[in-house]
Amino acid sequence: MKVKSDTKLAIFDTFKTKGSDLTGEANRQRAIIAILGSNANPAERTRTGISQKIAKKADIAWKNIYSGIFRDLDEILLPMGIAEEDGRLPLKRGPKALQEKGIPYYHLTKKGILVALSINDCENREYLLSEFFAKSESKEKEFEKILSSLVKTSPVFTFSIFHKYVKAFCENKIKELLPFELSKLQDISDESLVIQKEILSAFVKLSKQEKDEAIKFLDKIT
Repeated sequence: MKVKSDTKLAIFDTFKTKGSDLTGEANRQRAIIAILGSNANPAERTRTGISQKIAKKADIAWKNIYSGIFRDLDEILLPMGIAEEDGRLPLKRGPKALQEKGIPYYHLTKKGILVALSINDCENREYLLSEFFAKSESKEKEFEKILSSLVKTSPVFTFSIFHKYVKAFCENKIKELLPFELSKLQDISDESLVIQKEILSAFVKLSKQEKDEAIKFLDKIT
């Protein structure tokens, strides 16, 4: 049995009997988002291209997962505004109507980029962070400077914030992903955030010697 939230976005869904193991749907949606958030060429961002890219990595036949990719895109990622059509590739073969229309390929929207920032599978998240703020409204840029600085020194911590933010949305604790407002997390009980804040607040008050000793201590346990 799998644990599923009310939202259709399944990137954090896990099996109830397998601890933190992600479901096949969760892994599939994560893989789609990672491909659309990468510098993949248009042919790799069609439904077929995405299926082939995921299948190659998993060493399976792409036709076996095509229907799942099709469903994730057409019933979830596109309707939710996480992905959108980015253009069409011409076809030289097949039905004339399809040749005239071409094959659609996709990219992430601003909302999709925000979701991608929460997924470890995305390898170019620092670039995506810059792209996200480039698309942001003025009121969303409140955290741009600090997050852009932290991502260079504390990338794990920085992306954990996006992880908690998007996961809260998937668990229906945040109503809408956009506009991006970290204050939405204040009403969510998260012990790890409280601990991180406590450590940071205490660390800045320590003397240099105490800071060095604290770092040595943390090195022994992490």
